[in-house]
Amino acid sequence: MAAHRKPRQRSLSGNTARTAATIALAGAATATGFDGTSHAEPQLTPTQVKAKVDKLYQEAEVATEKYDGAKEKADAAEKQLNTLRDEAARKTEKLNSARDSLGYVAAAQYRSGGMDPAVQLMLSSNPERYLDGAEFADRVGHRQTAAVALVRQQLREIEQLRGAAHIELTSLKSRQAELGRQKKTINGKLDQARRLLSGLTPQERVQVGEAGGAGRTSRSATAARGALAAPGSSAAASDAPNSRAAAAVSYAYQKLGSPYVWGATGPNAFDCSGLIQAAYSSAGVSLPRTTYAQINAGQRVSRSELRPGDLVFFYSGISHVGIYVGDGQMIHAPNPTAPVRLAPIDQMPFAGATRVV
Repeated sequence: MAAHRKPRQRSLSGNTARTAATIALAGAATATGFDGTSHAEPQLTPTQVKAKVDKLYQEAEVATEKYDGAKEKADAAEKQLNTLRDEAARKTEKLNSARDSLGYVAAAQYRSGGMDPAVQLMLSSNPERYLDGAEFADRVGHRQTAAVALVRQQLREIEQLRGAAHIELTSLKSRQAELGRQKKTINGKLDQARRLLSGLTPQERVQVGEAGGAGRTSRSATAARGALAAPGSSAAASDAPNSRAAAAVSYAYQKLGSPYVWGATGPNAFDCSGLIQAAYSSAGVSLPRTTYAQINAGQRVSRSELRPGDLVFFYSGISHVGIYVGDGQMIHAPNPTAPVRLAPIDQMPFAGATRVV
């Protein structure tokens, strides 16, 4: 029987060992290349960073307008829910009073023993007086029947109110979930933009148009808020089609330098549609919360017909708005890197304009 032996392993000669080591090193280098550690991410130029950041801010603004719309609807749903609950509580209180009244009648009937009326008449010492009392009792019975019917009606109304409140509560929860989704989207876009900007030098950030910090914003705010005394601001107000448009323009000038905060409607910070809503609110005009609704809040005007106070909208999705102040300029809240400021309306893709008043 033949013996089973393990095959002898051949030792590597010097040349063979060197070849194997070379192959191993080449393989390691190839593997390193595949996992991305040997190739640095290409450095973006400031112009490329600006393009990416601008796109991220525009996408964040789309989500912001959706957030503002969902919040407006959530606030309305919460208000309606509270109204329904208050009304249900008032009707429940009335129902309890009606039940108490029925309880008193039932107790009185119990005390009278529920004796047959004919027997009560025979036993009565004063039949005439008894008959008067019987007539009164009959009227009481009719009132009791009406009271029972009222209680039943109140019960139905309360159940209807509770059903409506349940529907409103479901709507509110749906709106709140939408708020959470849009908030997550907004924060994600802003975080990406911040990471891109953090890779730039301070000089490059200025080059791509970043605000440049609190000190610069503060100086802008101080200088800009004195603009009401400047000829440009007073001329814009005087060229407005009416006093309310002039008041809205004046308010916008006063808010130059205020920071951009998504979802904010003032008085110290704004997003784009929040600034517009606050400006016209100061003039006694109520506007919807979002750009999508604001563009339909007045009469459409062409670009050539623009006058101070008109609302100017941008991008195909109507995701940005400013207030026109004349000479091809608007005041708007741009994005988190820049405060409320003057800008040319040809800075972004023009989508339309509306004259509110």
